[in-house]
Amino acid sequence: MLNSQSCFFNALHRSFRAAVFLTGAAGTGFAAASSPAAWSAHDRQVAERCTQASGLKNARAAGQTMVFDDSVGMTALLVTGRHPQPHMKNRSASVLCLFDREKRQATVTPADQLRWAMPASAKK
Repeated sequence: MLNSQSCFFNALHRSFRAAVFLTGAAGTGFAAASSPAAWSAHDRQVAERCTQASGLKNARAAGQTMVFDDSVGMTALLVTGRHPQPHMKNRSASVLCLFDREKRQATVTPADQLRWAMPASAKK
């Protein structure tokens, strides 16, 4: 089941990026940043900035970036790791990171309450 769910989300992610590209191509120069190399560089920068901003030990991206359109100018990423505070006893933690593409800044908020749910259309 996890493989089909993973495939569904990967296909959804690719479709969304294509839609952002097509929308941006008609707009204000976003198309220049839509080559595969530019997306890879963007994703690496988001992962780096978000894992640093998380403050978690062993922080890592938990999935792929979620790119909002240019009217919002943000990219989201879920980051997981371990609480560094001794009183938290190395418990696992998640943060949701918003990366401002214009300012190149990452902001995080606790996200332990987020849970993966398979969309009804993907359940069979």
